[in-house]
Amino acid sequence: MSAALRAISAARDMAFNPSLKEEEEVKSKRNDNTKCTELPKNETNHEENDNDTDEETDQEDSDPTKLESEKELHPGPLFSLKDQLEKDEDDESLRKWKEQLLGRVDLSAVGETKEPEVKILSLTIQRQGRPDLVLPIPFTNNSKKSLFTLKQGNLYRLKFTFTVSNNIVSGLKYTNCVWKSGVRVDNSKTMLGTFSPQAEPYTYETKEETTPTIIFARGSYCVRTKFMDDDGKCYLDVTYYFDIAKNWPTPS
Repeated sequence: MSAALRAISAARDMAFNPSLKEEEEVKSKRNDNTKCTELPKNETNHEENDNDTDEETDQEDSDPTKLESEKELHPGPLFSLKDQLEKDEDDESLRKWKEQLLGRVDLSAVGETKEPEVKILSLTIQRQGRPDLVLPIPFTNNSKKSLFTLKQGNLYRLKFTFTVSNNIVSGLKYTNCVWKSGVRVDNSKTMLGTFSPQAEPYTYETKEETTPTIIFARGSYCVRTKFMDDDGKCYLDVTYYFDIAKNWPTPS
């Protein structure tokens, strides 16, 4: 009975108070809009899965290992230098461009093989106040015997002579490691450059240096010298010994 009275009273208040009626209508419309905009659970899950997929894609795009693998360069097939020189030989502009790029290539030093060939012919020791000492490679004496002697406090440099044939050698490097009594005292690496085939030998001279003057520097030294190119191909790997003494050795 009381519930019925409250309902009648509310209806009467709305009838006499228009603002209350408008508020009720606004609330009703809001509830309807909320019901329409709510998504089923399965659709919400799909949206969350799509967001997760986008995040995974962003992570894959930012993965440096995948980017590096996609950016890996695959070099084309290797041709012999003779094939490259004879190709498009009727094109005058292209021929001049090749000559500018490669220089005057000696065709007599160009072979059919694709791999370059580098031969280290000799090692020359240039010593101040002494005649040059030329040592052919490979060395013919005892590997444990000293090849030459340097006087302490004296200027010297090394000169290598080598030839290049068959194809261009790229990024030829010279490495030199020196030990004394089992302790490494020097380790150097020098980039020589790129060389085209030619019959005439190339020469490479190290920078001029001075042998140490302290007494502890005297004695025997072990040297390991290597010549390699950009592809890691080794053309010379030789070990030899030399001495540093207070005076020049007396000629025998």
